[in-house]
Amino acid sequence: MDRIEGGCRCGSVRWRISCERLPRTYACHCLDCQTWSGSAFSQQAIVARQRFECMGQVGRFDLPSADGERISNQFACPVCFTRLYNTNSGRPGLVIVRAGTFDASHQLEVVAHIWTKRKQPWLTLDERCPAWPEGAPQTDLYRLIDVQPVVDPPRA
Repeated sequence: MDRIEGGCRCGSVRWRISCERLPRTYACHCLDCQTWSGSAFSQQAIVARQRFECMGQVGRFDLPSADGERISNQFACPVCFTRLYNTNSGRPGLVIVRAGTFDASHQLEVVAHIWTKRKQPWLTLDERCPAWPEGAPQTDLYRLIDVQPVVDPPRA
């Protein structure tokens, strides 16, 4: 099994994913992602938590959803403030890694777009790439990016 690596801009925090190939990514065009990224969208990869390892001290910011049903835990470098990844109580066992923090970010493939009703009007999307005006159904998104959701084992 290969290791894919990345980290923050200053090098204080590094991460590693144990996998056979670069993960597929999706682009989110929601207003939160535009604000957090300082750009027109954010590009992300979802990986199993057990395959992800972070080296170095990270800062954490917990953000509750508007409905109070989920908590998103944001992790960033406390030195250069690069947003590295997050976890979400709505996606247990998974880590959402910011694509720009991959060492090989230029090789990542975007296979889906979500929240396109908020995309910048000057941005043209490839019509062959699946897109949703809001969030994609989780099973569709996981299938496209080839992530298997982690399921709790049955209780005895």
